[in-house]
Amino acid sequence: MTSPYRAIFAAPGTKGFSAAGLLGRMPLSMLGIGVVTMISQLTGRYGLAGALSATLALSAAAIGPQISRLVDRYGQRRVLRRATVVSAVAVAGLLVCAQQRLPDWTLFVFAAGAGCVPSVGSMVRARWAAIHRGDPRKLHAAYSWESIVDEVCFIFGPILSIGLSTAWFPEAGPLMAGGFLVVGVCWLTAQRATEPAPHPHAHGPGGSALGSPGLRLLVLTFVATGAIFGSIDVVTVAFADERGHKALASLVLAVYALGSCLAGAVFGLLHLRGAASRRWLVGVCAMALSMIPLQLAGNLPFLAGALFVAGLFVAPTMVTTMALVEQHVPRSRLTEGMTWTSTGLAVGVALGSSAAGWVVDAGGARQGYLVPLVAGALAAVVALPGYRRLNVPVPLDGSGADERYTKDTGCGTDGDGGTGDGALA
Repeated sequence: MTSPYRAIFAAPGTKGFSAAGLLGRMPLSMLGIGVVTMISQLTGRYGLAGALSATLALSAAAIGPQISRLVDRYGQRRVLRRATVVSAVAVAGLLVCAQQRLPDWTLFVFAAGAGCVPSVGSMVRARWAAIHRGDPRKLHAAYSWESIVDEVCFIFGPILSIGLSTAWFPEAGPLMAGGFLVVGVCWLTAQRATEPAPHPHAHGPGGSALGSPGLRLLVLTFVATGAIFGSIDVVTVAFADERGHKALASLVLAVYALGSCLAGAVFGLLHLRGAASRRWLVGVCAMALSMIPLQLAGNLPFLAGALFVAGLFVAPTMVTTMALVEQHVPRSRLTEGMTWTSTGLAVGVALGSSAAGWVVDAGGARQGYLVPLVAGALAAVVALPGYRRLNVPVPLDGSGADERYTKDTGCGTDGDGGTGDGALA
C-alpha cells in the first residue's frame, strides 16, 4: 500500500469499518441486476424485470436520504440495523413472490420496500470525515480509497450476481446481495469506536441538507451523471447482443469500472493545487467529452478501449464531489448530504436506463450511445454556469462563515476568490 493510503489506515479501527463497508456496499451493484436476471429467468419478461429494477432504484433514492438524516440525528447503530431489517425482509418477500409466481403487484410492493437499504458508502465516508477532519490531505486519500472500493463493487458485483443466478438458481444473486447487506451493516455498526457522534439537537423541523445551494448543484449534476452510467449499462448489453456476444457485456462494463478504479488509485496519491470547484468542473466536462468516442464504436474491442478511457474521469470527479459536499453541508448533516449525491445518481441511472432502452428499441445499439452523450452534455450545461457557487462553503453549524471552518477543514481562499482545500488546494 502506497504511503498516503498507509497513512489513512494508521488510525485505529479504519481497516475494520472500510472492510465492513465493502461488504455492505455490494448490494449497490448486485441487487438491481440480480432482480433483472431473476425475473427474466423465471418469467422471460424483460419489461417487468426492468420496471422492478427501476422501482428499487427510485425507492432507494427517495428513502436513502431520510435514513441518512436519521443517522445524523440518532447515530449509525441505532438507525442502520432497523433499516436493514426492513430491507432484508422486503428482499426475502420479493424472492418468495417471484418464485411462487404471485401477482405482479406483490413484486412491486416488496421491491419498493427493499429500497429501504441504507447508503453504506455514505456511512463509511462520514467515519473517514470524523477521523481525519482537519487534515485535507488524508481526507483526499480516504475519499479516493472509497472510490476504489466503489469500483471494485461494480467490477465484481454484477459478475457475481449474474453468475450465481445463472449457475445455481434464479434467486441466488439477490439472495447473496441481501446477505452481504446484513453482514456488512451488522459488522459496521458493531464498531462503535469509529462511529461519528450524532447531532440530536441540530435538526430543526423541516430542515434538510438540500438547503445548501452548492449541494443542490452537485445533486442536479449527478442526476445527469447517473444517466450516463445507466444508459451505458443498457446500451452496452444491447451492443454486445447485436454482435452475438452478449455474455461479454459484463466484461466490457468491468473494463469501464477498471478505468475508474485505476484513476481513483492514482488520484489519491496526488498533491493537487487549485480550487476544488474548478477541478470538479473540469471532471464533469471531461466525462461529457469522453462520451464522443462511443459514437464511433463498431466492435467490442474498440468499445472496451473507449469505455476504459471514459472511466478514467469518473473516480476523480466523484472524489472531488465528496470533498465539496463536506465543504457545503454542515457537519450535523454530513451523512445526509453525501447520500443526496447518491440519490441523484440513482435517479439518473433509472432515467438513463429507461431512455436508453427506448432508443435501442427504436434505432439499435449504435443510436443508443447518443443517450450518454446527451446526458454528459446536460451535466456540463448544469455545471458550467453554477460552479462558482461552490466557491463559498458553509460553516460547520450552517449559520454563516466563520473562522472555525477554516481551522477545522484547512480551507482558505485562493487568489481569484475561490476556496482552496488545504493540501488539495
